[in-house]
Amino acid sequence: MKINILKYIVAASVLLSFSSCDDYLTEVNPNEISTESYWLDLSDCNNGLTSVYNQFRNPNLMSVPEETKRSDLAFPGWGRPNTSDVYYLQTFTASSGGANNKWENLYKGIFRANQVIKGLNGIEADMTTTDKKEQWVQLNAQARFFRGLFYFYLHSSYNNGNVILYDFVPESEADFNQPLTDAAIIKEFFRADLEYALDNLPSAWTKYDALGTPDNNSNLGRVTAGAAATVLGKSYLYEKNYEGAAFYFKQVIDKGIYQLVDVADNFTTQGEFNNESILEIAYNAALKIDESEWSAEGTTNTYHMQFSPVGGWRSVYPSNWLLMAYMEDPMDPSDPRNIVTEEDGTKRLRTFSLRTSYSVALVEDKDMTYYEGNVTADGTAFNNGEPGYWRKMTNWDILNTEKVTNNKSGINFRVIRYADVLLMYAECLIKGGTDNGGVTEALKYINKVRYRSALMLLGPSAGSENSTSTHNDVTYTAQSLMDHIMYKERPLELSAEGYAIRQLDMRRWGITKARLTDLASRYYKRGDYKFYSELQSKDITRWGSVLQHATSADFDYKSMDYVQSAVNYNEATHAYWPIPTSETTANSEVN
Repeated sequence: MKINILKYIVAASVLLSFSSCDDYLTEVNPNEISTESYWLDLSDCNNGLTSVYNQFRNPNLMSVPEETKRSDLAFPGWGRPNTSDVYYLQTFTASSGGANNKWENLYKGIFRANQVIKGLNGIEADMTTTDKKEQWVQLNAQARFFRGLFYFYLHSSYNNGNVILYDFVPESEADFNQPLTDAAIIKEFFRADLEYALDNLPSAWTKYDALGTPDNNSNLGRVTAGAAATVLGKSYLYEKNYEGAAFYFKQVIDKGIYQLVDVADNFTTQGEFNNESILEIAYNAALKIDESEWSAEGTTNTYHMQFSPVGGWRSVYPSNWLLMAYMEDPMDPSDPRNIVTEEDGTKRLRTFSLRTSYSVALVEDKDMTYYEGNVTADGTAFNNGEPGYWRKMTNWDILNTEKVTNNKSGINFRVIRYADVLLMYAECLIKGGTDNGGVTEALKYINKVRYRSALMLLGPSAGSENSTSTHNDVTYTAQSLMDHIMYKERPLELSAEGYAIRQLDMRRWGITKARLTDLASRYYKRGDYKFYSELQSKDITRWGSVLQHATSADFDYKSMDYVQSAVNYNEATHAYWPIPTSETTANSEVN
């Protein structure tokens, strides 16, 4: 990281490299202006802040494919059951690209935020009017939010939270040679930044209509107090301080500005920046079209290529247990949203739940289109023993194939959704599975998420907010409800979303080794699916496309998951990313 950032910063006399981002801001940014003649006014600082937002959308920062494969959610592409993928196999090291790229990009974001903060401090005395003072505070709050967020990510992901602390702008190689700082100090530092952001950021930069759609596009994507509160809550939840976490999550809930929207609006270009979104990364395929798909200054991502089998690389797709859980996600048979009317007027229940249908593509789903197919089975071949794919982050709803995108997608990445907050708050109410007194209240928040997708609700109907909906009438204890949160609700609602949500959840619950071991012992087989293809005007069979449970007597060995991963996983080695070799070989204070 140090060598790359020095090359990026110091070797060019600490030049600023800004890239305009019409998704976030409308300022025209300067290019290659020295710090000696920059940071003169609020406009300069606002332009500098744009570079922080731009860094936030660098896909290496989120590392979605790598983090998803480190969890229990994904298999790394075609070729079952064999793979050499180090993240899935839990054999990654300090020299692995995932560890190095994330580290480098998080620290680039911190450097940019520190520059803005330093620039603002340099002009604070010039803020002589109320309007200027308010603008100064808002810019500072945004910069400190991002610095706090990036350190929260580093603390959550690397070396048990012991990472390098830069609370200043380094200008020489000696400045970059900093030792590791204790995790407790890092935590105190990023919480102070996030508290400042919480106190000084607005709850919203734009208004929303009754359906949760923004009524204007000005300032869409700017960070808010709700985002700061949620990240603070996560920081307490990750250390099992449930009361501390609940304090912040309840603030977000009580703001009354977030709501659960149509589940379809959370995963594609449809409904971007809706009223469920608390933190979202803006992408736009129409901007900077000459930039490479790999450019750090681009405005697109390649998630669609990673996830899609239709013109994509299909290098990451859902694991078998996750697909089975989606297939078995119980619907509310009394909810009209789950009733389909056939051409002859007969009515039937949907094949799969709304949540399932908008999250993943399953060959048997005859209620959804998929690329150019009027039914899912007609959209792709479902071959090579691949029974399902993520719809999330793909353009299945607007394109016939991803080939036409030139590997560039403009789908926004949802980092934090309100549904996540509701589920985390429910976890706090039962104090992670130990407090039976919180079960009734926790069910209320979980059922809000389930009702949105017309799912069968949990617990008894008596006293429920939606008492006329179908409930499963199960009597939950705190532990059994916690099991549901861990193994059903959170992975099904949030799969492949956010900042390493599933990987961090599994680690904080202490279940990773046992979970991989359990999944490695499960048996599956694959059946065939026959249908009439409107595209080809004939009967088609999708061989081996229907995933089914099996026994040790009739299972398909190609459908085994996590067998070697379970053996390889070691908590001390794999729970966190190690300090990357790019840092240890360049930084004498760390090596």
